Amino acid sequence: MVKKERLGIVVSDKPNKTIVVAIQTRYQHNKYTKTLIKTKRYMAHDEENTSKAGDLVLIEESAPFSKQKKWALKEIIKAY
Repeated sequence: MVKKERLGIVVSDKPNKTIVVAIQTRYQHNKYTKTLIKTKRYMAHDEENTSKAGDLVLIEESAPFSKQKKWALKEIIKAY
């Protein structure tokens, strides 16, 4: 099975070995055809604590690390 990947911005790096990544999705309202932006936050595992808040990162789906962490840091695209 192919692992899902998401591109987003780190909004928090406070917890140990954990980052919170915000991912924005654009979609169009069915009735009013207005373009809207939806933001979803994912908790991801960062083993070496390498990423900082503001970094553009790529995360991938993985086996659960905890109740909320089901994603892992794959690479840092652009450091802040």
